Amino acid sequence: MYFKTLPVGSLQSNAYLLGCDRTKKCLVIDPGDEGERILSIIENDGYKLEIIVNTHGHYDHIGANSFLKEKTSAQIYIHEADKEYLKDENLCLKAWVPNAEELVEADVLLKEGDKITLGDISLEVIHTPGHTPGCISLKGHDLLFTGDTLFAGSIGRTDLPGGDYNTIINSLKVKLASLDDSLPIYPGHGPKSNLGYEKQTNPYF
Repeated sequence: MYFKTLPVGSLQSNAYLLGCDRTKKCLVIDPGDEGERILSIIENDGYKLEIIVNTHGHYDHIGANSFLKEKTSAQIYIHEADKEYLKDENLCLKAWVPNAEELVEADVLLKEGDKITLGDISLEVIHTPGHTPGCISLKGHDLLFTGDTLFAGSIGRTDLPGGDYNTIINSLKVKLASLDDSLPIYPGHGPKSNLGYEKQTNPYF
């Protein structure tokens, strides 16, 4: 499987590239900025972008949606509870970002248990609200993308529109705590970690 981590933008959000080696099709998780760079890397590596997945609707995770969709016609996926974030500049915090791209609505609305498939890639949608109402984590065969729900040693903010502290803690203790300790986690910001290690050391679990 083709896999790359690209920290992008002033907030260094992690954009993740996953590609199917057989079909040469690729998806990107959370393209928050630097759309030209993201697309250049994908194309130079011989892949075609088909799907854009947003783990939630804050602008630092969706900022390159418009550019990438215009250039590739890739489909945009987001949880149904965050669909308004892709329409509302205040909800998505676009006003905080200078020279921001225009918003573009989702093509596919996700819910708990959905599978995102592209060639040999399969990701299960786990609804992990709290940072926003529609935050998701994405579980692959041997990896877990946690967006801004779980970071190495911390969790996402809950003081922004739609955030709720008790809800994010429930997402950790009910949804993520039940998953295999061996899973490496790839968060929306910062370094990767391991789920078992976070269960033992992260003060929010």
